[in-house]
Amino acid sequence: MKNCVLLLLFVSLLTSCASLAKYPGIGRTKVYNYSHPQVPEAFDGFRIAFISDLHYPSKFGKKRLNSLVRALDALHPDLLLMGGDYQEGCEYVDELFSRLSEVHIPYGVAGVLGNNDYERCTDEIRMSMERHGMRVLEHRNDTVFKEDAFIIISGVRNPFDLKRNGVSPSNTLHEDDFVILLTHTPDYVEEADIRCADLALAGHTHGGQVSFLRLWTPETGSRYGRKLLTGKKTSSKGLPVIITNGLGTSRIKMRMCAPSEIVEIVLHRK
Repeated sequence: MKNCVLLLLFVSLLTSCASLAKYPGIGRTKVYNYSHPQVPEAFDGFRIAFISDLHYPSKFGKKRLNSLVRALDALHPDLLLMGGDYQEGCEYVDELFSRLSEVHIPYGVAGVLGNNDYERCTDEIRMSMERHGMRVLEHRNDTVFKEDAFIIISGVRNPFDLKRNGVSPSNTLHEDDFVILLTHTPDYVEEADIRCADLALAGHTHGGQVSFLRLWTPETGSRYGRKLLTGKKTSSKGLPVIITNGLGTSRIKMRMCAPSEIVEIVLHRK
């Protein structure tokens, strides 16, 4: 009887955590339809791909990078946003951004840096991104134009240094603009002075990376535990935030019940 119960629990674990990956190494593409009255009509249906935490090459090596490039190609996003923690060594930086630059993205690529990127290879990352035509958003607002309308991507510099960066770059913008706040850690939406942002995108948590039946996660990567672990959440100030599981791994080179993912956000005018 005991063995049967253990077997049923094991099958339940496998079933609840199963990920049917079309592209090897990419657990899933998770799609969010996001409606807001300030989305311009020209951007209704605009598709944004969001990737983060590659930690290249860690568990996310060359074969998985090839899968990511193919997956992004097939997705045909209008804009690609990146949430930082790109590398596990300076020698891998240019190879990573060179491959990602092969994907045709009509409205370009923009990204922020993560805590790992501020610990090492910071200048190499900035220079490589710029060399491959990617916009580095460190406390900088980037305007994306379509026809006679625009949206704004507001990128946060090192969100762990609140003494220097605790006031969001979105605060300089107009309340009527549609603004996406791009930050490496979701904790920033709770701890910083944020105004004029309509949606935040974050990574860093890896979705816990290892979770048991999605009920218990030993390490969340967030000071707020499961509140800001993964998926679409809302800050205590009412700001919607989408948190990705990311693509690579950190510390433990494994995932369980927290599949790697590409996030796609489809904008709609409400």
